[in-house]
Amino acid sequence: MKQTNVYNVAGDVSGKMDVPAAFDTIYRPDIIKKAVLASAANSRQPYGPSKKSGIRHSVSTWGKGRGVSRVQRLKSGKTAAESPNNVSGRRAHPPRPERIWAQKVNKKELAIARKSALGATADAERVKVRGHQFDENVLFPIVVEDAFQQIATTAEVLQFFDNIGIGYDVDRAKNGTKIRAGKGKMRNRRYRVPVSILVVVSDREVPVLKGASNLPGVQVETVSTLNTSILAPGGDAGRLTVYTQSAMAMIGEWTQ
Repeated sequence: MKQTNVYNVAGDVSGKMDVPAAFDTIYRPDIIKKAVLASAANSRQPYGPSKKSGIRHSVSTWGKGRGVSRVQRLKSGKTAAESPNNVSGRRAHPPRPERIWAQKVNKKELAIARKSALGATADAERVKVRGHQFDENVLFPIVVEDAFQQIATTAEVLQFFDNIGIGYDVDRAKNGTKIRAGKGKMRNRRYRVPVSILVVVSDREVPVLKGASNLPGVQVETVSTLNTSILAPGGDAGRLTVYTQSAMAMIGEWTQ
């Protein structure tokens, strides 16, 4: 069975531990992409214009023989209205609120996708190809003692990342933060922040949740909330991930 290093809070190797069998799942980028796209589709909110949008006018057509186009015109004047090619007219083919965006994926495929994305986090080559930055001597998967969960300050979390050789990735996310193009700037998502380190803990009620979440691109999740979209954002597997010992023990109990 494959083994990996266990780091203490100071960033030193304190021991070894066996890697759970779930990390040995065959890499299936096709199923991972399918699961991520389905998850994105299922989270879409139905939208569309009102059924009467653009047609709340009293109109009639003048007919032919007047030397003007035969479009619908306001009865109280001559302004064209309601037709899709007219100003303030209805849209020709608007989105329909009743459209169903949801996609179905087999349960076994979802399980394979999650475990395959999990296994990719233990492959240094795939993590590097995804664009993450780290020292060459880092052994994957990255495991840290449970005492790490009690770190409360952002500075201490960043210092730990620097000590084990993955702090460069936080700098990459910080330097890559850009102002979003488009109307999203006005809708509470002004900045686009690159995806950085994922920290997997065993319990949601831990101090490190607040300290690590303050870092750009860093995300803290429990084993119970892990899914393919978190492990492989955008369908690209190989996210730089740090696991606690207790989280690794819980992953070892996965049956599917």
